[in-house]
Amino acid sequence: MTAVLPDLAAGVTEQQVCSALGTVVDPELDEPITDLGFVRAVAVDGGAVEVHLRLPTSFCAPNFAWLMVSDAHDAVSAVPGVERVVVELDDHSDSDLINAGLAAGLGYRGTFGHEAEDSLDELRATFTRKAHTAAMERALTALLRADPSADVRAVRLGDLPADAAEALRRRRAAVGLPVDDGAPVLVRDDGTRPGPGDAETVLRRARSVRISVDGNAHFCRGLLTTRYPGSEADQVPRPDDRPVLPLEVKP
Repeated sequence: MTAVLPDLAAGVTEQQVCSALGTVVDPELDEPITDLGFVRAVAVDGGAVEVHLRLPTSFCAPNFAWLMVSDAHDAVSAVPGVERVVVELDDHSDSDLINAGLAAGLGYRGTFGHEAEDSLDELRATFTRKAHTAAMERALTALLRADPSADVRAVRLGDLPADAAEALRRRRAAVGLPVDDGAPVLVRDDGTRPGPGDAETVLRRARSVRISVDGNAHFCRGLLTTRYPGSEADQVPRPDDRPVLPLEVKP
């Protein structure tokens, strides 16, 4: 971390806290906030934990900021031995509002009042679907790189390399899709398989989603390192985008 404060805990450790924070994902970028370098500092003192988060700009969407801050609070609160948690967002235009609302347990709507959407559930669901779509495209594009003539409609989860299959299974489970080896990889958002004439269109759409997710992730990483020099040391390198292949889906 950029500024990890001394760990004075007898039971709770900084490693446990950081592992918990690693389960918190930026909903738009589909990456853990720890990999993105969004965790600025962690302090552990007995059962008390204080976490400071930072974002690439001071005007990052407040709803995304709230999701990450509140998810971080929930994740750290679940660590065995933790008795008190303070999670604060630094250097954001709504830092004071978000930090006060979280500390008071007001929730998103209670914090933002009339400016809040009715619920963040649909927003979270939208980006969970996009994360699945992007993971699906990555897996199929990897297969097409190895065999451009592969019939993507015939590919099942069990046909994928273990790492690609595991990444896709996690995201399929999150959107309620089957995760067994026999489940088809190429599906629409509703889980149905595209027909022979639609497969190329579905895969092209998935590619556009993946490019958007990856592009935003690279952009935000760059903005963070510009805003906070040295923060690149806190980022886990993201694999380079793969070259785009012509899509020749077998009928």
